[in-house]
Amino acid sequence: MTMKRLIRSELRKLTSTKMPWAFLVVLVAIAGINAFAVIAGTDFDGSKGFISTEADQRSLVAFAANGFILAALFGAIAVAREYGHHTVVPTFLASPRRHRAVLAQLTAVGVSGAVLSFVGAGLTVGALVVSLPTTEYSFLISASHVAQILGASAFAGAAGAILGAGIGAVVRNVGGAVTGAVLALIVGPPLIVQLANGTASWMPNILATVLAGVGTDVSTPAAVGALIAWALVPAVIGLVAVERRDVV
Repeated sequence: MTMKRLIRSELRKLTSTKMPWAFLVVLVAIAGINAFAVIAGTDFDGSKGFISTEADQRSLVAFAANGFILAALFGAIAVAREYGHHTVVPTFLASPRRHRAVLAQLTAVGVSGAVLSFVGAGLTVGALVVSLPTTEYSFLISASHVAQILGASAFAGAAGAILGAGIGAVVRNVGGAVTGAVLALIVGPPLIVQLANGTASWMPNILATVLAGVGTDVSTPAAVGALIAWALVPAVIGLVAVERRDVV
């Protein structure tokens, strides 16, 4: 099979199950929580100063960090379940050169993660737009900054999904892969920062906020490169693991 057909096949597998819809429900719920926070939330003095400036509103809807984590979970589940249900076997029979099949899978998962995170960012921005009329403030985020938030979310989603896919390829068990993603992205970073304070700026959530335009810990090119590294290291490990072991 050609690489194009392999990628198309992987995308078809991802979109023909209920999993993307389950993640869409989660994205809608997150947007709803943001809308409720704007409508009902107040500062200690009873005002709504947390949405009074463009910077405040951008910080509220900067979805890239959430998108990275959600996409990582999506990628981990998508790949690990292939081994759990043995649906990866026909894939490797159709493409005996496993690295091509794995690369197609990573590409499809990355695209799906980008789309999910982009949609999540759009829903979050939309929730802010819908809820602001209940307050005395208007929508202050410029079109260019909205585009930056959407673009950063899509990129972070792609990187997160590839990271999760790498973990799923190594673990090959849905529960273990999800646990691995949680350890890598939620439990691990705070521990690493405690052991080495200088690493705080290079954690995925900080890098994602930089891309979304609400953080200045590192430069944008550095954030892009670091997120790519976060994605590629587990992906390469997963690729090597698949090449060197039995499929089932």
